[in-house]
Amino acid sequence: MKIKPYTQWDYTPVPTPMTRFFRTCVLWQIVRFAVINLKMLVVVSKSH
Repeated sequence: MKIKPYTQWDYTPVPTPMTRFFRTCVLWQIVRFAVINLKMLVVVSKSH
């Protein structure tokens, strides 16, 4: 059995500049918060 050295694909991925922007943008976080809350309301309303 041959042992392979580590390659670039074995390390954790580095976020792209667009990903970092969305993670730090407050406006985008508010939108995502509202969407998740609406989804949660739909799920809860269907269960009652």
